[in-house]
Amino acid sequence: MKLPLFPLQSIFFPGETVPLHIFEERYKQLINDCRQEAITFGIPVFINNKMEYGVEVQLVEVVSTYETGEMDVVCVARQVFKLLAFDNVMEGKLYAGGIVKLMEYDYEATDEKKQVIINGIRQLYTIMDVPYTEINVKEFNSFTLAHKIGLSFEQEYQLLQIPSENDRLNFISLHLTSTITVLSQVERTKKIIELNGHFKNFDPLDFKDIEI
Repeated sequence: MKLPLFPLQSIFFPGETVPLHIFEERYKQLINDCRQEAITFGIPVFINNKMEYGVEVQLVEVVSTYETGEMDVVCVARQVFKLLAFDNVMEGKLYAGGIVKLMEYDYEATDEKKQVIINGIRQLYTIMDVPYTEINVKEFNSFTLAHKIGLSFEQEYQLLQIPSENDRLNFISLHLTSTITVLSQVERTKKIIELNGHFKNFDPLDFKDIEI
């Protein structure tokens, strides 16, 4: 399918709210076209100087319009796509466009697997001393957690490309395990350093019975 495109160096996941400030003329035109024709557009991820995957988004609301024509808008991310062809300017338009293939994704996983992830997030937040809000096992999927667990930009991009929910949760679980291990070691080292920084009474070694 052909989509208008709004390339960004940002990653959005299906179901996520996408707030955008629109100031370039080409994207003002794009938003106006979305309002008038109820079309969707794509946000391909610009990473490593190329674009391969992104997410289709739908305009939900124009929150503010300024005298300059700039806009604050809210969109919602829908489906992940693979970018097959890119045109810097769509015919008759100011904005870019391209041919995309919408990817088939599933969101099925057991409550047990989800609970393991929840336990990991709780442990991570405890170590980091970050406020933790309880997560309902029935109301989340891997994408709703993606921005909240310390994934790098590259890791988020990897996650975006995984079609199976089970595989995405396994990816998150590995990240949580390795991060918790590293942070636990850091915390342990920190405590050792703090302990050794205190004044203590040491018994001097008795060298009388040591043969040299």
